[in-house]
Amino acid sequence: MLRPRPDRLTRGALGAVLYFPSRAILETPSDAGLSFDELELATEDGEGLHGWWIAGRKPSLGHLLFCHGNAGNIGDRVRHAALLTAAGFDVLLFDYRGYGRSSGSPDEQGTYHDAHAALGALLGRPGVDRDRVFYLGESLGGAVALALAVERPPRGLILQSTFTSIRDVARAHYPFIPTVLIPDAYPSLRLIAGLTAPVLVLHADRDEIVPLAHGRALFEAASEPKRIRVFPGLGHNDLVARAGREYADEIANWATTLDS
Repeated sequence: MLRPRPDRLTRGALGAVLYFPSRAILETPSDAGLSFDELELATEDGEGLHGWWIAGRKPSLGHLLFCHGNAGNIGDRVRHAALLTAAGFDVLLFDYRGYGRSSGSPDEQGTYHDAHAALGALLGRPGVDRDRVFYLGESLGGAVALALAVERPPRGLILQSTFTSIRDVARAHYPFIPTVLIPDAYPSLRLIAGLTAPVLVLHADRDEIVPLAHGRALFEAASEPKRIRVFPGLGHNDLVARAGREYADEIANWATTLDS
């Protein structure tokens, strides 16, 4: 997630503040030696989304819907997919509207529609067990995945580097801006009270964009069963790159405990 500019916050231009899409896909799963299917998804409000289905490379732990953060596109999450498929998950990566090869322009309600469309595509894949579907949300994607999970509960929800709300994360960086001028978007702390699925919170203790306090607040507000894992010495944008297999193993181990 990129940090919003304070001058734009005061104008209420949420799109310019929050979304940093890239159209150029710099890496595909084949560059990491992964076989995959190209996906074309249709949203209920008429946008066309692009995604990839990447099958797990071990006996299946389940099927994982991956909601990425606010910058780049799915081409920047190939490493995530490589780690997660090696751990035993099928992974569906998709781009929100306005990102990568997806049509349209991003906005809050649009990202919610996009997640619904991606979930529909995942559930329509041959061999998918609806009782073993997980959602993973990265940064802003955690807010998107949480909203989906409240409405369509998964087997489990993973919140990676997720904020409590846009208003809260902006307040942490720009306390001099009046709260009333900051959009009350993606209210994850408020929504998590309605979550019935198990939740795993992953956060780095040196996260310079979304402070660890956000992850801890979400964890405290969630109902059991829940788990939190803090990665020492890591930041917002290097958690996966530096934690690597440890990151994927934490998710896999947690998923297996849900069966016990």
